[in-house]
Amino acid sequence: MTTGVTGQKMLIAGEWKEKDETIEVRDPGDNSLIDTVPAASASDMNEAIERAKQEIDQRRRLPVHKRIEILNRAADNVNEQKETFATIIAREGSKTINEARDEVDRTIQILRISAEEARRIQGETISFDQVPGSENRVGYYTHFPIGVVGAITAFNDPLNLVAHKVGPALASGNAVVVKPTKVTPLSALYLGEALIEAGLPSALLSVVTGKGSELGVPLVKHPDVGMISFTGGLETGEQITEKTGVKKLRMELGSNCPVIVLNDADLKSAVENTVSGSFAAAGQNCISVQRVFIEKDVFDDFTKQFVKQTKQLNMGDKRSESTDMGPMISEEEAKRIEQWVNEAVEDGAEILCGGERRGAYYTPTVLTNVPKHAKIACEEAFAPVVSLFPAEDLEEAIQQSNSVNYGLQAGIFTPNIDKAHEAIEKLDVGGVIVNDSSDYRVDAMPFGGVKGSGIGREGIRFAIESMTEKKVACFNLAK
Repeated sequence: MTTGVTGQKMLIAGEWKEKDETIEVRDPGDNSLIDTVPAASASDMNEAIERAKQEIDQRRRLPVHKRIEILNRAADNVNEQKETFATIIAREGSKTINEARDEVDRTIQILRISAEEARRIQGETISFDQVPGSENRVGYYTHFPIGVVGAITAFNDPLNLVAHKVGPALASGNAVVVKPTKVTPLSALYLGEALIEAGLPSALLSVVTGKGSELGVPLVKHPDVGMISFTGGLETGEQITEKTGVKKLRMELGSNCPVIVLNDADLKSAVENTVSGSFAAAGQNCISVQRVFIEKDVFDDFTKQFVKQTKQLNMGDKRSESTDMGPMISEEEAKRIEQWVNEAVEDGAEILCGGERRGAYYTPTVLTNVPKHAKIACEEAFAPVVSLFPAEDLEEAIQQSNSVNYGLQAGIFTPNIDKAHEAIEKLDVGGVIVNDSSDYRVDAMPFGGVKGSGIGREGIRFAIESMTEKKVACFNLAK
């Protein structure tokens, strides 16, 4: 592995291949060239899928002990080159070096948990004699792999998102074809190298780099792909559902995560965790805090502390360990959020701090008096911008939290267990985090949303369940 400009190759069924046409991978912080990757064609994608299908059809299923061995060895490979992985994550994306190191640690854990869960893919016996006339029948069900899983990932967690799809897919005996986003493809290629070096049979993994417009349709429509696991925006997710035909879908789509702060909350903790949850990874996190609903009696105090702490964040060079927040993924994205904020201000919103753009950098921004119809309030911002709203009570806070077409995760700060349970029951989301912000997650938990936030759940065990099917075996015994 190298981090200089060398011209990376893509991985097609275990073979490293070049293309005459390439795509530049640039650091969003200073637009410097990091490397190039092949611009694959539809025929390259078809080759990866068809060779994966041949491998699945011709080879006996990889034994569980081999899956465990390979995944653990791959985790070891990543661990041995943690700083190399962290450097490339920080350079090609928006994360600071400290955030990138955390992502590498999580990826190692995902691979190890996938190895552990591989041994737990178990069936059950079935009591056929619960039906009259079936007294002489016995049997069970087992799990079998879907075959070929198509994985499409986003830029914000370029290593972790790939691992969350590849780890469970391989653990459950599938082949997987990965289409990473064109702006952060290097992390996926490096992980592919770690898996191949761990002894993964060649055709079980492909990492096909290129433009989504060229590769997306061949991947999602190919009849040999049994499942699509997608992380990205709602609009793209809807387009995928129109093209896939009859196959499994697992989608993590948009979000607009709320946090509720009640009068009885520990304000110091609420402020610290919510500021962190709003601006980590420059707000480009699917469970970043976007809206905060604060009970009116503590609204002014919370807002004052929140703005003060936000102003203390150090925005700058991603490679510096003293940096709290880096750039957005591109200057175009920074311009988009600048426009959204300006539109909200024109409609009456007030900027309490931030609201300034310098290239791809957009300062940590806190808004209040935001109209409910403003894009920054009802769409997915995916940026370092958070809006603060006063709420009469918990009921109003829940109502406003549920008012958007997203429902990934939410947070609530209160020591009152009854109010916490009320929020858990009434919030239309896939997860409620009590006394922490919406951006808390461990990789073993079921992760996903409702409404426009997606279909199904990630989290290793739950991804494995979606990447396998159940098969019944029933014996009609001689009387």
